[in-house]
Amino acid sequence: MLVARTGGPKYMCAQKNMKKLVIVESPAKIKTIAKFIGKDFAIMSTLGHVKDLPTKTLGIALEQPIKFTYVVLPGKNKTIQDIVRQAKSCEEIYLAPDPDREGEIIAWHVGQEIAKVLKKGAQIHRISFNEITQPAIIKALEHPTEIDLKKVAAQQARRALDRWVGYEVSPILWRKIRKGLSAGRVQSVALKLIVHREEEIKNFKQQEYWSIDADFTNKDNIIRAPLTHVHNKKIEIPDKKHADELTKKIKQQQFIISDIQDKQRKKNPYPPFMTSSLQQAAYNRLGFSVKKTMTLAQQLYEGVDVNNETVALITYMRTDSLRIANTALESTRFFVKNTYGDDYVPPKPLVYQKSKKAQDAHEAIRPIDIAKTPEQLKKHLSNDEAQLYTLIWQRFVASQMTPALYAQRQVTITGGPFDFKVTGSTLLFDGFLRIYSAEEDEKEKKVILPPNIAVKNTLLLKKLDQKQHFTQPPARYTEASLVKELEKEGIGRPSTYANILTTIRKRDYTTLDEKKQFVPTPLGTEVTTLLEKNLPKIMNTKFTALMEEDLDKIAEGSMERDTLLNEFYTEFRSDVDKFADIKHTKQTKPTALICPRCGKELVIRSGRAGEFVGCTGFPTCKFTSNFITAEDGTIVLTEREEPKILDKTCPECGKPLQERIGRYGHFIACSGYPACKYIYQPKAPFACPLCKQDVVQKSWRGGKFWGCSNYPKCRFAIFGEIENTPCPKCHAPFLIKKTAKDGSVTISCFNKECGYSLTEPVS
Repeated sequence: MLVARTGGPKYMCAQKNMKKLVIVESPAKIKTIAKFIGKDFAIMSTLGHVKDLPTKTLGIALEQPIKFTYVVLPGKNKTIQDIVRQAKSCEEIYLAPDPDREGEIIAWHVGQEIAKVLKKGAQIHRISFNEITQPAIIKALEHPTEIDLKKVAAQQARRALDRWVGYEVSPILWRKIRKGLSAGRVQSVALKLIVHREEEIKNFKQQEYWSIDADFTNKDNIIRAPLTHVHNKKIEIPDKKHADELTKKIKQQQFIISDIQDKQRKKNPYPPFMTSSLQQAAYNRLGFSVKKTMTLAQQLYEGVDVNNETVALITYMRTDSLRIANTALESTRFFVKNTYGDDYVPPKPLVYQKSKKAQDAHEAIRPIDIAKTPEQLKKHLSNDEAQLYTLIWQRFVASQMTPALYAQRQVTITGGPFDFKVTGSTLLFDGFLRIYSAEEDEKEKKVILPPNIAVKNTLLLKKLDQKQHFTQPPARYTEASLVKELEKEGIGRPSTYANILTTIRKRDYTTLDEKKQFVPTPLGTEVTTLLEKNLPKIMNTKFTALMEEDLDKIAEGSMERDTLLNEFYTEFRSDVDKFADIKHTKQTKPTALICPRCGKELVIRSGRAGEFVGCTGFPTCKFTSNFITAEDGTIVLTEREEPKILDKTCPECGKPLQERIGRYGHFIACSGYPACKYIYQPKAPFACPLCKQDVVQKSWRGGKFWGCSNYPKCRFAIFGEIENTPCPKCHAPFLIKKTAKDGSVTISCFNKECGYSLTEPVS
C-alpha cells in the first residue's frame, strides 16, 4: 500500500498532524498529488477496483429492489485493511478515484468500508478533478461533494446487463459450439459489424465504368480537366464502347473557356480530441492501437518525470465532451497570439457543439499547460509518449486558431455539348494548418490553374485519356474505422473500446489481414449467426444504442435503475431459455472437393487449432487436410508442413535445430531426435523467484504456460501472460495478465502477500 505526503516517504495517518486522507485510484497519481497538498494529508491508492460481483455466481438477485452481492477482489483484502486502518484516526477522508462511473463505484465501495470504523465527528467526502494540477486539486478539496448515487446506479446497471449477457449466453455457446467462447452485450454487436461488412464484401458485384480526361492548351499553359457533362447532364460512361464513341465526337469540337467562378473558401479548425477521436487519429497518424493509445494517455494524465519531478501533462482521457475550461481558452489564445501573431487568433474563443450522446462530465482532452510545448518535453518523454502528446497539443492549440483561407477557382471548358470542369485552389492564409492538418488535408489533391485565363479564351485540345475503373467493395474495418462506426451508432462508450477490440481477437473471432483490417474467422461468423438468429434483440444495433442512452438517463436521475433492468431481463430470460433448447449443428463450408479416400464431399470445419478440411463421412472416414484459399476463392489442399531446418544449432549435440508442428502447435527441437531430445523453450527475462533457475515457456493441452526449468524439484508456474513490468506495489520484476471468460483483463502480482491486482471489466 502506498502512502505519501509532501517532503517525506511513507507516513501513517495516526502520526502527528496527519488528520486527512486522500484516496485515489491509481498509485501513479500519488507522487504528483503529494506535491500540491499540505503535510496534514496522507495519500493512498485503491489500485483500481476493490470489489466486484462474484466470479462463480451471478451476484444479482431480482428482488425489490434488485440486490447486488459484492465480494472483495483477490488480493484486495490487505488493500482495504490498510485504507481502513489509516482512515480510523482521520478527521477528513477524501475519496478521489477517477471522475467517471467506474471511479464512482470504487469510491462507494471504499466509503462503505471506511464508514464502519469512522470515528465520531469524522467526515467522508467525494472529490474529483479533471486534471492533476495544484489549482484543480486545491479547488476539489475546498469544494467537496458526496458520492453520486445516480452514477453508482448507472454503473451497477451496466454491470448487470453485461453480467447477464456474459453469464447466461456464454455457457450456451460452450455447449453448442466449443468451450472457451464468450458473448458480450457490446462485444457481440461489434463482432456483428465486422461479420456483416465481410458479407457485404463477398456479395459485392463489381461494376465497370470509364472516365475521360483532356489536356487543353492556351499559349504555353496546360489545363487538365475531366469530362463531367454532356448536354448539361452528368456523364456516366459504362464501358469502352461508349468511351470510344464519346472520344471520337469530342475530337471534332472546338473548345473555349465558357465560365470561370472565383470564390474564397474557409476551412475551419478541427475540434479538440475526445476519447474516440483521439483513438482514431492516433491509429491513422501514428499507427497506435486503441489499447496502446489509452495506456499512453493514462501515463500522460497521471504524470511523467520531468527534471526529477512528476508532472501531469493532459486532462482526463476518458471523455466524450468537447467542453473547454475558460482558463484553458484564455491561456491558449494568449499563447497563439504571442507565438504566431494576431492574425491567428479568432475574434472570440471557438466553442464546439457537443454530441447529443455526450455525458459532458469532463472537458475535452487537452494539454494542462499550453506553454509546455512538445519540443520542450521531447527529451523527457519516451518516443511514443512524445508522439501522442504532440498530437494532443497540436490538435488543441489548432482548435483555437483562425480558419485556413483558400482562393478557389472553377473553370468550365465547353465544346459543343461537352463540358469539362476543373477546380483549383490556392492557400491564401494557413490559419490552424500552421500546426495541424488531418489526413484528409494531406491527401487533398492539389490542382494549380494558370492565372492568365479568361472567359471566351479559345483552347486547343491536345490530348484525351480514357481510363477504365471498377467500383470497389466497402473496406474492412480497421481499429480506427470500427471505433468510428461504434461511436456513430452509439454502441458502447469510448472507454470500453480497447477491451472490446482485444476480446474479439483473443476469442479467435477475428484476425487481422496484411492491412491490419479485421477479418471474421469462421468461428466468429458462426457465433454471430447463431446469436442473431436466437437472440435478435441483444444483437440489434439500435437496441444496444438505446440501452446506452438509458444508462445515461440513470446517471442523470431521469430513469430508475431497476426499471431498466427488470424490463430487459424479463424478455432476455425468455429468449435465453428458448435458445438453450434449440439444437445446433456446427457450421461447415463446402469446398467442391471430393475426399481422396472415400469419395464423399469435403468441407471446411473449425477446430481448436483453426480451420481444416474434413470428410463429411466422419467418423467412418477420418481424412483431414490443411488448405489454402486461392485468389479466386477456390480451396486447395496442402500437405502437412514438413519440418523446417533453422540456421541454429542444438546446444546439446550441435546438430541443426528445426521447426516442427506438434499437437500444441509450432515448436523448435533438435533434428537429431530421437537420439537428442532437446526442445527449445523461450526464457522469461527473470529468474525463478523460488530457486533462481530459468523460467521457460511450456505447452500443454490447455495452451502455454511459464514454469521453472528445475521441475519437478521446483513447481513454480505461471498460468497467464507475463507483463514485463515491475509491480508498482512490491517492485517484483513482472506481473501476470489473465483474461477471464467474460473478457475482463486482470493484471496482478504473482506474490500473494503483495496482493496487487487491477481488473479492467469489458462491456
